[in-house]
Amino acid sequence: MPQNGKKERDETMSALSFFSQVGIMITACVLIGALTGKFLDNFFGTSPWLVLVFSLLGVAAAFKFLIGFAKKM
Repeated sequence: MPQNGKKERDETMSALSFFSQVGIMITACVLIGALTGKFLDNFFGTSPWLVLVFSLLGVAAAFKFLIGFAKKM
């Protein structure tokens, strides 16, 4: 009986780590894109265009990560 409880706990922890990793990676991709765009906008004086472009690139990177992660599963 104790082995069954350990197995359930391990599966729960595995699922929790999966969802945590997905959330962190999506947030990181979009945030890095937006911050890079903001920095480049300030540097080149092209506000708000590079923020928009790099934010969209961050979203695209997040989708690419999700598709690759789903294929692994």
